[in-house]
Amino acid sequence: MESRDTFLLGGDFPVARIGFGAMQLPTAPTDARTTSVAVLRRAVALGVTLIDTAHLYGWGSNEELVAEALRPYPEDVLVATKVGVVRDPVSGDWGYDARPESLRSQVDEALRRLGTERLGLLQLHRLDPQTPLVDQVGTLGDLRREGKIARIGLSEVTADELDAARQVVEIASVQNRYNVFDRAYEPVLAACEGAGIAFLPWRPVAGAMADTPASAVVVEIATELGASPAQVALAWLLAHSPVIVPIPGTKQISHLEGNVRAGDLVLTNAHVSRLDALNDTRSPAPS
Repeated sequence: MESRDTFLLGGDFPVARIGFGAMQLPTAPTDARTTSVAVLRRAVALGVTLIDTAHLYGWGSNEELVAEALRPYPEDVLVATKVGVVRDPVSGDWGYDARPESLRSQVDEALRRLGTERLGLLQLHRLDPQTPLVDQVGTLGDLRREGKIARIGLSEVTADELDAARQVVEIASVQNRYNVFDRAYEPVLAACEGAGIAFLPWRPVAGAMADTPASAVVVEIATELGASPAQVALAWLLAHSPVIVPIPGTKQISHLEGNVRAGDLVLTNAHVSRLDALNDTRSPAPS
């Protein structure tokens, strides 16, 4: 059941409205890695049920970190990973590669690194401009029918690209850059609202502590509520749309705990209006 605190991702998996982005976590075998494992386990203990990782994050080392920390995965935890960006093993250069044969190989490698038989949510990190969209998402649809993927998502797409992908497969999530100061993807959010698709903003608290007039508004509201600017930025996202599931990331347990508490922060209508005015570009319909 959906509520202020949960979202039914893909129509069948309830996730807490604040997830966790693992990208920032150090993975080298040092004390920092031990802390990273502790952060991931603390996130789950606090009720976080959506963990976001990707092949690009450390070229697989981040996925392996998630597996080390959380396997065997709790039944109520959804691990989301991403494919479609690869690195040349010789030059070290990276690029997009979502050719069907490459996607199949990347998915198999993600399954191996995460130590699972099925990916709960597999997102295409970027559309490959050299491969027809129908081939890219069509391959993911085939892999879902084969049981290797449970749900399919996209990242950094336009509303038109989302619509085109939905003509081929069911899309469960979109992960685009978005926060109270940066709403360039408002039409995509509107499209997700209309279709009941989860919208996972990355960089959800970016700019909250910057030295700008707009950031000063966030700081003022945080002071009024006895909260942090990051908590206000997250609370605004939750209030802004029922399909938004922010995935803030951090290396520190204290910051993690603060981010999770943002789910309990209630903004007044006046607060929301002041925050809306920082970048009021909301469109009434998808474009």
